[in-house]
Amino acid sequence: MRLCFHWKQLIYLIYSLHIQYYQITQEINYTIQPQMKLYSIPLKNKLITLLFLFTGILQLSAQNDFTMKSIRAYPFPGELTSSADGNKVAWVFNKEGLRNIYVAEAPDFKARKLTSFSDDDGQDITSVSVSADGKWVVYLRGGEHGSNWDDEVTINPHSLPEAPKVEMWSIPFAGGEPILLGDGAGPVISPKSDMVAYVKGKQIWVTPIGESEKGEKIFSMRGSNSSPVWSPDGNKLAFVSSRGDRAFIGIYESPEKGIVWAGPDFDRDFSPRWSPDSKKLVFVRRPGGGGEPETAVDLHHSAWKIMLYDTESDKTKMLWEAPKTLAGSLPRTHGGTNLHWADGRIVFLSYHDGWPHLYSMTEAGSEPLLLTPGDFMAEYISLSPDGKTLVFSGNTGPDQYDIDRRHIVKVSVDKADMKVITPGAGNEWAPLVVNGGKSVICISATAQLPPLPAILPANGGTIKRLAEEVVNADFPTKHLVTPEQVIFKSDDGLSIHGTVFNNKKIKGKKPAIVYIHGGPPRQMLLGWHYSSYYTNAYAVNQYLANQGFIVLSVNYRLGIGYGYDFHYPPHTGPRGGEEYKDVVAAGEWLAEQEEVDPQRIGVYGGSYGGYLTAMALGRDSRLFSVGVDIHGVHDRTINRTSDVLYPDSYERASDAEYAVDVAWKSSPIAYVDGWTSPVLIIHGDDDRNVPFSQSTDLVQRLRKKGVPMETLVIVDDSHHFMIHSNQLKVNNATVEYLLKHLKK
Repeated sequence: MRLCFHWKQLIYLIYSLHIQYYQITQEINYTIQPQMKLYSIPLKNKLITLLFLFTGILQLSAQNDFTMKSIRAYPFPGELTSSADGNKVAWVFNKEGLRNIYVAEAPDFKARKLTSFSDDDGQDITSVSVSADGKWVVYLRGGEHGSNWDDEVTINPHSLPEAPKVEMWSIPFAGGEPILLGDGAGPVISPKSDMVAYVKGKQIWVTPIGESEKGEKIFSMRGSNSSPVWSPDGNKLAFVSSRGDRAFIGIYESPEKGIVWAGPDFDRDFSPRWSPDSKKLVFVRRPGGGGEPETAVDLHHSAWKIMLYDTESDKTKMLWEAPKTLAGSLPRTHGGTNLHWADGRIVFLSYHDGWPHLYSMTEAGSEPLLLTPGDFMAEYISLSPDGKTLVFSGNTGPDQYDIDRRHIVKVSVDKADMKVITPGAGNEWAPLVVNGGKSVICISATAQLPPLPAILPANGGTIKRLAEEVVNADFPTKHLVTPEQVIFKSDDGLSIHGTVFNNKKIKGKKPAIVYIHGGPPRQMLLGWHYSSYYTNAYAVNQYLANQGFIVLSVNYRLGIGYGYDFHYPPHTGPRGGEEYKDVVAAGEWLAEQEEVDPQRIGVYGGSYGGYLTAMALGRDSRLFSVGVDIHGVHDRTINRTSDVLYPDSYERASDAEYAVDVAWKSSPIAYVDGWTSPVLIIHGDDDRNVPFSQSTDLVQRLRKKGVPMETLVIVDDSHHFMIHSNQLKVNNATVEYLLKHLKK
């Protein structure tokens, strides 16, 4: 066991041990008698003291097995993609802020570093794709993709005099110098492997894949034009033209033929998908804007249909319409409707039976066949190169705890023959069928092993983790605890899942933390997470456990993984904030545990988790004695009051005033008068998910109230702290604040 605690503690304990050892040896000399009286009562006490001091060293050692820097040194893999035949794959590693593309190819899939970026510059790498012929890798560098707005706008977290650009690049798969294709977003490689379509200035452009800055705009069209999709023969481009209250699917083939519109109507059309013969496409249709205002507090059905357009006949027809129920609403889990044109079948995802399941129907529009029955969700869905098989990540398997994990599941497109091919205690996600259908590549992790790409036989078998050499040799794998599933009741009887981090080598009454995830449509798992944001949270929770905290990560209502009713409950968010009940239930569950000191329970979280942290401190400072609020939402009436009370029309929702009042009462700032617990507030001022002003407003209110508070502003960085050193700064500030207020 490594002895890596504070040097003053070490000196004090060694000195104490030396004094006790000297006294005991002297005692032994005077107490050993011929009558076999081995030691006196005072000597017995000194031996106990010696044992106590030695135990103290072990306890301190157990609480300092690793540093924040060492556990945050994992290489997070993302953007896993493959060539059309699945023989070549690429992904991005972000290791301590150094983001680089790695590649591998069949049959051995040995990882190889392709790019050589060597600075923690905060420039993301996204939109990675491999050309159909396997000769090129295309990627986008810059921006903050995944934010709520301005995701394609440059980010400058180092506050450079000249901000970096958001640029598209290509690089030979075999290796070589990257080629600057130009500025733009959403690059898509042609099936012919010769051209790249992309979006620039709300128009569609194309450029040769291997030539620098030769892009040209192929048309100028009204609206915001995006989402280019090549036809399989590479001769046509479908795209979405958004025009406010409606959106159309356009098809471009040549300047002479102009734009053909796929059955335009008073609706919003999106997600075009081509048939294998390039003659038809399917797409999703939602109603256009307008209509009589609905109530603002209640939940309402979000209608959607699957449409078919025939390019030869110029005819459009409906293939399927979702049931007009709440659960039949447009799905908002990963990939949305996940529409695919498979081998003779149309595949999609729907929530209408209460779970996000996969369905398929004939090209003519037969009754959909449920492919994935059971109480679990499907996400990260991909179609095999031959169009016959789907692979996805699901929270299902033979173990009772699998509802809080992710495993790879395989199913045919035309029958419900699904099979979990990665059972066990790990987490696996982002699967792709590769190697001529013989293998599946995915990303794999356990409670201790951080995420890495992995390969396994297509029907299941041994998982081989790739690029293990990228993980630091001193990564603290052996010191990480295995989170445990707990289930407790909220005050209205709803069952809530949580994961508990507890280093059981550390004894005695412990301080405790409720960790609250963001989103809110997220689910924390029994192991490393598939989101880069939540791998960071997982590392922090492991570190807190190693410091002697018990951490309960609460999967509150509004999260995914537990069915539609849990994901979309009424009276939550600005409609009542009832998800806060689950945070209180988590704190009360901790307070009842024998190991927990109920006077030392804290709370922290980011984004929506920051919102609920602020709610906890404002409404229940007696239960939560300290908190860290990271870029949280604090006023739920912002951008809501004018839309509800003063819409740009005569009509407004019948419950407009009530809705605004409920939104206010669902806001942390409504409870500042009851806020007494100290808080650390953290925010990056180029946040594109939660306005920085949300924290500025709260800080002024808490200052006026005299609430004990510390602040940390990260200038020019974003919601996701794109610079690794900034993320470390946030993590260390969070942990140090909790240690200062909760550790004796």
